[in-house]
Amino acid sequence: MAQSLKARMRAGEAVNGFWVELFSPIGAEVMAAAGYDCAMIDLEHGAADLGDAVAVMQAMTGSACTPLVRVPANDAAWIKRALDAGAQGVMVPAVNSAAEAEAAVAACHYAPRGLRGMAAPIVRAARYGVDWRAYVEEIARSVLVICQVETQAALDDLPAIAAVDGLDMIFIGPFDLSASLGYLGEPDHPHVRQAIARVEATAKAEGVLLGGIPTPERSARDLYAAGYDMVIGDGDLVFLREGARLGVAALREAAGRK
Repeated sequence: MAQSLKARMRAGEAVNGFWVELFSPIGAEVMAAAGYDCAMIDLEHGAADLGDAVAVMQAMTGSACTPLVRVPANDAAWIKRALDAGAQGVMVPAVNSAAEAEAAVAACHYAPRGLRGMAAPIVRAARYGVDWRAYVEEIARSVLVICQVETQAALDDLPAIAAVDGLDMIFIGPFDLSASLGYLGEPDHPHVRQAIARVEATAKAEGVLLGGIPTPERSARDLYAAGYDMVIGDGDLVFLREGARLGVAALREAAGRK
């Protein structure tokens, strides 16, 4: 059996991923086949529902790309449904305290460790119940619990959040964090960068995996050099938008149009 994404990072491998915002199964299939390590299926900002996420995961079946889901909120029901649908991990946005991080961890695990509802004999994640006991045993080891730090409140409780047992990764949301600190749209402002550096240092001190996204002044290479374990730097929607803009510009230039 192939190593889980979490095991690969724990072994020292730096991984990459892309955002799923279009919820096109064909688009996700093409990108997964390109060789990304994981796909973050965005149910927080993406205009889709869980059925659309399942279709994307089905399209990725057979690739080595690990499906992850960013849930809309720190809600046990949403986390349970995402995992039941086949996500190998969840990203929980705007985790602002240790208590909220503990709730996210509990929602990702079956009893006695957590409170995830037991429906393994029927859910997609367990192949609709085929050898569901093996799934329960494996997911206990491999599920990736990611909490986003992206507010001043989270910074205020940062050491306690990073110390929560079962929290696998802190993922920095630089754009929301900059807004929370009073610098909307300025993720590279010196004060924001100072806050991000503090999060990075705290995560590393606690042995927590670290994830993030590039910003205008900080590339994926810069993040990896700073010790990030996961960088999600691309997105299907952005590729389509930028490719279309370049295509239109080239055609207009060829036709002598401005």
